[in-house]
Amino acid sequence: MKTPASKKAPAFMKKGPVFKKKKIIWLDCSRGISGDMLIGALISAGAPLRRLESELFDKIPLKDVRIGARRVRRMGFAATKFDVKEAGFDVKEAGGPRFGWDEIRRLVKESTLPDGIRETGLGIMKSLFDAEAKIHGLRAETVHLHELGSADTIVDVFGALVCLKLLGVEEVFSSPVNLGGGTVDTRHGRLPVPAPATALLLEGLPVYGGPPLFELTTPTGAALVKGLAKGFSQMPYMTLRKCGFGAGRMDFKDFPNVLRAFIGETPGAEQKHAENDVTVIETNIDDMSPQIYGHLMERLFKAGALDVFLTPIIMKKGRPAIKITALCNPQDAPRMKEIIFSETTTLGVRFHQAGRTTLPREIETFPTVFGPIRFKISYPDGKGGRADGKGKRQEIPEYEDCLKAARKTGVPLKEVFRRLNSSRKK
Repeated sequence: MKTPASKKAPAFMKKGPVFKKKKIIWLDCSRGISGDMLIGALISAGAPLRRLESELFDKIPLKDVRIGARRVRRMGFAATKFDVKEAGFDVKEAGGPRFGWDEIRRLVKESTLPDGIRETGLGIMKSLFDAEAKIHGLRAETVHLHELGSADTIVDVFGALVCLKLLGVEEVFSSPVNLGGGTVDTRHGRLPVPAPATALLLEGLPVYGGPPLFELTTPTGAALVKGLAKGFSQMPYMTLRKCGFGAGRMDFKDFPNVLRAFIGETPGAEQKHAENDVTVIETNIDDMSPQIYGHLMERLFKAGALDVFLTPIIMKKGRPAIKITALCNPQDAPRMKEIIFSETTTLGVRFHQAGRTTLPREIETFPTVFGPIRFKISYPDGKGGRADGKGKRQEIPEYEDCLKAARKTGVPLKEVFRRLNSSRKK
């Protein structure tokens, strides 16, 4: 729903308990993504253009750069087109001032943008420079973003962050990313899509190519979605509040060049369940030493697996075997498959998407006769939580803490569990 699964939300976004309602945004990148498409979608969803302008240009000294937004139609579909201009010229078309990494870093650090936006934005900008440097065999400090007016890139990256903050978005999610196809003209000649920087930036993330034969995802769009998205899947469960539509620069005959943005709220403590997609990966093995399974499970969990389990099965000709099943977030599936292939004797894996329902939960530490012990707190009826103190509350001591207590005191593990559960019921 950066990979790994434990990736944190960008620094400027809020954090809270698992059962707290969160305002999230899901980006439909089935028609690609670019910086101007993302800001257009956010403006369409309610981010005020004038506030964005004042937040950017009052805090970052970009001289003679102006922004604007206009309503356009893409295949008869109304959307918002975001434009960046310098002294009356379109930065993308005419070419604006070009900065190196050191200049951009100094410009941003000297700005009065909030610390979280500065930190997140510089991280995204650095990923662009690192990608270009790797492609050309240079150091990031010596690279200029030739294919992008740097003023335009700065506006796209920091403008998107400002818009998300203005809209109160706490977490970003995305669909798998459509890269497009065909070729793209660059200063290095005509290159196949995806452009080298785009491909490098999206390594490890779910992508695909599709019609039309056009560059649908730009390097800036790739850097933004990788730097911001907490997960990649179908639209997550939410109460939908706003929709935004950001226009790309092309108007295809049978393909709306539009990025859709959906803003909503995740379930809170008063709602019973949260819904999200997971990838289920399976394989059957009948020719491997049982000693290897423990190591395999450890590697999968360290790589971000949500669960791993083994099932004894009978295969053809009556052969006993083990079915390995791993659950993970969709963006982590490529890494899980790579681990399974490298650590086992299997010649193939199966995988499919599955819906998952989870209860609101949190971890809380309590003083006990064994010292501080963490408990997993959940609310099966969805009505509990610190806010009102009502509803059924389920408390389960964490296994690792119980194991440490058993080893330290010599008390049998099952007795540690019994005493802790009994003490919490009083």
